[in-house]
Amino acid sequence: MTDATLGPAQSRRPFGISATALVFAGMGAFTLLNIVIAICVGRYGVPVGRALEIVAHATLNPGAELSEIDERIVWLVRTPRVLLAALCGAGLAVSGAALQGVFRNPLVSPQVLGISQGAAFGGALAISLGIWGAPLLIMVFLFGLSALAMVGFIARIDGRTEIITVILSGMVVGALFSAFVSLLQYFADPNSSLPAIVYWLMGSFATATWERVGIAAPGMAIGVFLLWSLRFRLNILSLDDAEARSLGARPDLERWIIFVLVALVVGSQVAVSGVVGWIGLVIPHACRLMVGYDHRKLIPASIIAGAGYMVLIDTLARTMTTAEIPLGVLTAIVGAPVFALLLRHHYREKGSK
Repeated sequence: MTDATLGPAQSRRPFGISATALVFAGMGAFTLLNIVIAICVGRYGVPVGRALEIVAHATLNPGAELSEIDERIVWLVRTPRVLLAALCGAGLAVSGAALQGVFRNPLVSPQVLGISQGAAFGGALAISLGIWGAPLLIMVFLFGLSALAMVGFIARIDGRTEIITVILSGMVVGALFSAFVSLLQYFADPNSSLPAIVYWLMGSFATATWERVGIAAPGMAIGVFLLWSLRFRLNILSLDDAEARSLGARPDLERWIIFVLVALVVGSQVAVSGVVGWIGLVIPHACRLMVGYDHRKLIPASIIAGAGYMVLIDTLARTMTTAEIPLGVLTAIVGAPVFALLLRHHYREKGSK
């Protein structure tokens, strides 16, 4: 059997290492390198050896007092920020990959279901009421789930739910909650809550703390783990409904399980960093070009690449200028042209076959 017969994802390299293994190794190295760089760079630079020593010491001695300025910067400021960015990037990327599989469309993202817009309204409402911390997370998740419930109610016609009606319902619900957010901004106090709402909606990890990591991590970890555990079912759900049922799947029920898990992940992300777009669209598409359409490879690839990409974007956001650039702005500036190139490459390859 030749390399051409095996195909790009299964072809072998010297020493019996597959192309897929090399891709995953490269993604892992990319993510790890970005994490180390992010911990070290900033207005107060810290050498790599010293930064790793601080992280190792603080991890092994959680109650130790941090007296040096570099210890406090590395462990209390940068490490939780980098960890939160990695978690959110992984969550958004795997959510996008799951939704693209369910909808059988590589152009779908978490924003399609209106979840992000509903969660954004919940967060903006909480900020306008002076609510922060765990209660804000609860409001964000509840409104994200409410948006999903509205989509389900609108899309279910005569006891059936078609994919096209879900997409159209998501657009309607998303537009509705976006209007509610604009209404909140209109009535918000311009000297206090309005700037906080606007900055939060543009996305940022500037307020990352270990407490926020603790708030976001449980929902993020549960959602990502369960989506990863459903990677086999995603392969079935990406088939036609009739084929999926013949293989023992229950497409309607399993789709909504995935939607709820995506709402959990996106709600947790929006609660701690605001609305961040393009990650759930660009990263799965890029990973699909590298590892193929099989969700057994695509889901873990999206987790690794999404984490590394978000850490990179956050590092650029806080180091490119003296004033921190909002994440939503930077992800759009970087993501839009990258996605355009990926899209052209995808359809050029498709047309040549």
